[in-house]
Amino acid sequence: MCSIFGYCGKMTDKAAFESAFEKTKSRGPDDSRVIETKKGLLGFHRLAIMGLHPEGMQPFEQNGCSVVCNGELYGFAKEREKLKEKGYTFESDSDCEILLPMYFEYGTEMFAKLDAEFACVIYDGRTGEFIAARDPIGIRPLYYGYDQNGTILFASEPKNLVDFCKKILPFPPGHYYKGGEFVCYSDVSHAKSICHDDLETACKNIREKLVAGVEKRLVADAKVGFLLSGGLDSSLVCAIAAKKSKTPIKTFAIGMSEDAIDLKYARQVADFIGADHTEVYMTPKDVIGALEDVIHLLGTYDITTIRASMGMYLVCKAIHETTDIRVLLTGEISDELFGYKYTDFAPSAAEFQKEAEKRIHELHMYDVLRADRCISVNSLEARVPFGDLDFVKYVMSLDPAMKMNTYGKGKYLLRHAFEGLGYLPDSILWREKAAFSDAVGHSMVDDLKQFAESQYTDAEFEARRAKYTFAQPFTKESLLYREIFETYYPGQAEMIADFWMPNKSWKGCNVNDPSARVLSNYGDSGK
Repeated sequence: MCSIFGYCGKMTDKAAFESAFEKTKSRGPDDSRVIETKKGLLGFHRLAIMGLHPEGMQPFEQNGCSVVCNGELYGFAKEREKLKEKGYTFESDSDCEILLPMYFEYGTEMFAKLDAEFACVIYDGRTGEFIAARDPIGIRPLYYGYDQNGTILFASEPKNLVDFCKKILPFPPGHYYKGGEFVCYSDVSHAKSICHDDLETACKNIREKLVAGVEKRLVADAKVGFLLSGGLDSSLVCAIAAKKSKTPIKTFAIGMSEDAIDLKYARQVADFIGADHTEVYMTPKDVIGALEDVIHLLGTYDITTIRASMGMYLVCKAIHETTDIRVLLTGEISDELFGYKYTDFAPSAAEFQKEAEKRIHELHMYDVLRADRCISVNSLEARVPFGDLDFVKYVMSLDPAMKMNTYGKGKYLLRHAFEGLGYLPDSILWREKAAFSDAVGHSMVDDLKQFAESQYTDAEFEARRAKYTFAQPFTKESLLYREIFETYYPGQAEMIADFWMPNKSWKGCNVNDPSARVLSNYGDSGK
């Protein structure tokens, strides 16, 4: 990852800007730079992944214009060759160096041309304007707010903005900002038309597009590793990568020391694909001890996000402290596309699709946020193959009736796409889904709930939760998380739309806990 920061006006206190920017130094520990443009400031903390030499340091500047970008631009070499033919020259091997030439050639139409996970801020010295943009899923973070003078600021994380902005909001994915307006250039959550490919054609396309999504994310000048939970999604990513790699890939799994469900499955996958595998164990003391730090780094009070972040944060911390890996591939975004345990209760295909659209639209506030923060705070970069734009657009366009669980097994299309091809053993390919926060060990969630229960009497809980009108806490656990959140991000709860919960309007989903364990169809997921 990297960290970017932009103040789009005359800044009288540059030291305050630099002090706020220092809060996200862990995102880019390799180098830091702040430049003054004629109309504002741009800052960049670098984590060198592509083009490791000093020439790859940002901001890039050309013709009086500047850009900072936290991103990976896939297939950038082809675009760079096109730009060279137009007379542009390049000084580094950094993918992001193509952004200013692309802007000169295409203007804001450039953003729709990018196959990328990115967030960027451009200063156009020719017009004095600032332009900002974010990838269509929001895999790379970007936030904005206005200071007391009405000047807009952009930053990779809200912690950069809390000292300047009364209200901080996430930059909408698939949008660019120009001339005071946010303009949508891509909405991947909504399919323009329904694709009626038959089952075998759909599964073939799913397989080929996911393989391509993994393959392009293996390209890096820094070392690459893999988070492996033993569930379907991360296992597929690792299995594909193992087939594409000439040497054993490095995989990492984490679980509670008492009752980790996933560790045994992760080990089975690692042995099957011949991975160099590392297991990390965490204790109840580790979990409770890390809770406040995790909520601070996440910038959320959402129960699901926080629970699932505990294991991810601790395994990434171990990777950072004990290896020289810089890039991690993960299995996020599959659930939103193919379904959760609770989407088995969808009353119709239309409702299934509507729920998928909502989840994709809001992903940047939940699972994607979790992956970004847990990985980046440990000076690592996340890459998400299931978030490949071509893959997402195709799966979202498929007839939702085909994606519903009418097969007696969730995510049937994804499983069938890789069936009988030697990627994974059947015991993994057809294993029931278990949520990451549960699969690291049921005791972890139980420990968090028990800790929260010890913090408040029933009367204290009712009195203290009443202070919050937006996303009001509804359990002692949710109150604990909200109060920790408010110490670091006071009054900023609207950065998150609401609690991630099953669709309570569906029969069987009106539950008071986000864990799939409380659903009647959980079945063998926890075994």
